Amino acid sequence: MQMKRKMITKNYETAIFANGCFWCTEAIFQKLKGVKEVTPGFIGGTLENPSYKEVCTGATGHAEALRIVYDSHEISYRQLLEVFFTTHDPTTLNRQGNDVGTQYRSEIFYTNLDQKEQVERFITILNDQNFFGQPVVTQLSQASDFYPAEEEHFDYFNRNPENKYCAAVIAPKVAKFQNFFKEYLR
Repeated sequence: MQMKRKMITKNYETAIFANGCFWCTEAIFQKLKGVKEVTPGFIGGTLENPSYKEVCTGATGHAEALRIVYDSHEISYRQLLEVFFTTHDPTTLNRQGNDVGTQYRSEIFYTNLDQKEQVERFITILNDQNFFGQPVVTQLSQASDFYPAEEEHFDYFNRNPENKYCAAVIAPKVAKFQNFFKEYLR
């Protein structure tokens, strides 16, 4: 099934986040007002145009990630950071729940120096306040080549709500997110 892509205008900004399984994180970021496009994919590795199967081995160095195109007049980068840090465990580098490996690492790939500075300040605040009870280990790297995942990974949760993983893992995570971030929802 070929999915249609929305046109992206030059007025929009891009954020790239790796925070575990992209099926889970895509389902969350899609629901935010101001988010225009969410693309699951891979970043930070050595293999050009890797497949999901290759990334799942952990041998390519890529992280499962999201490229998020958003309108900064509707939602700020800081608000995206709030959602990022509170919808996964940023104190575990290579693990999110039962998903273990470098492909599930917590990492932000900045696309400009302002984003880099905002992330550094945000992490400092979280650590100074001992917000999570442990230090934030989220890595911060300059964005490199981002490779979109195969089509079957796009809009995964919405297309597969009866899937056992979706029902047991993603649905409760999305419900908790929706309750906590009501003012950010579409």
